[in-house]
Amino acid sequence: MVDFDVVPLPDADHVAEGEQAPDFTRPLVNDEFWEDASLSDLTDEGPVCLVFYPMDGAFPATYIWNELRDREWDDHLTVVGVSISTPYAHKQLVEEREMPYDLFADPSNEVAEAYGVAHDLDGMAGVSEPRPAVFLLDEDRTVQHAWVAEEWPDFPPYDDLEAEIRALAE
Repeated sequence: MVDFDVVPLPDADHVAEGEQAPDFTRPLVNDEFWEDASLSDLTDEGPVCLVFYPMDGAFPATYIWNELRDREWDDHLTVVGVSISTPYAHKQLVEEREMPYDLFADPSNEVAEAYGVAHDLDGMAGVSEPRPAVFLLDEDRTVQHAWVAEEWPDFPPYDDLEAEIRALAE
């Protein structure tokens, strides 16, 4: 039995379906290197599944990325993550989880703030991380589907997202 409390999160004023997702540039990390890249660089190549998650090493990150790795959504679109972890931590996560996905490093959490999914950590003044969230974006960065956690911990509805991804990729 896992020993943690489920906690409701405050409402999030997040980017919604039909809105254009904010563009940003951050270090994009894979298993070999990292370099600055923008979200629009990725959407220029096709649809993107943008996954916000807590820092690397937190159990939700492990569960989310194991599930996404096993579902092989990258056959249909680009899957990319965003968290407050550093490029060094991202590189380690990608290697350990044998992930085919790249991760944006956003230690300042400014990207999560722009998307309306920043979550202030209890008892830590000025410290926040993204709450789990998934945005499916088309080539124009228009949000086609949005899911944002309403409690902690909460995980994406993977089957529903998979159906949305298949519809977007058609």
